[in-house]
Amino acid sequence: MAEYLSVSDESSVERVIEKSRFITYCKHVENEEEAKAFLGILHSEHPLATHICYAYICDKVGNFVRFSDDGEPQGTAGMPILGVIKAKKLFETLVAVVRYFGGIKLGAGGLTRAYASCAAEGVNGAEVVLFDICTEIAVGVAYPDVKTLTRFAEGKTVTGREYAEKTVFCFRVRESEEEAFIAAVQNEFRGRAKIEKRGKGYYPCE
Repeated sequence: MAEYLSVSDESSVERVIEKSRFITYCKHVENEEEAKAFLGILHSEHPLATHICYAYICDKVGNFVRFSDDGEPQGTAGMPILGVIKAKKLFETLVAVVRYFGGIKLGAGGLTRAYASCAAEGVNGAEVVLFDICTEIAVGVAYPDVKTLTRFAEGKTVTGREYAEKTVFCFRVRESEEEAFIAAVQNEFRGRAKIEKRGKGYYPCE
């Protein structure tokens, strides 16, 4: 599996269309359990909402897709929201639009445009990040090299710092840049640093 785009964590935006209040939520979800849990939170936070329509792709390849019109005319909400997610090429992403009806009916075309535009506005307002396979690499040095390690870490993704007999910084490095990073450590410390790989996973990249 190659790199992919998703939203970072959670965001929301709000707008009013023909007196109806629309609140759009975007959420990073890595499986259906996370998606259902977030939708449950929205239902508890908006018990008086007329509709909570949504769509999500909760895997890295686009095979696990769900959407719902939640009582709106068929095809006017869930599919338009899903269309925005697909158009933005997002994965592991949920978009939900909460609607409080304002008394003016929008018609099928108006509803489709409203949900699509709200979803697009929500995604545009979210932080979209690139996820890629990264390796956690620990670099440990003795006290005389701590300042050098601190300087070396500038501009890099440091996920942890340990201060004991040795000072250890844990770096997150894209898998494709792993060899170059290790070579840079070896060049910087001339064999004085202990390098340890601590695992791989998908993470947002800078």
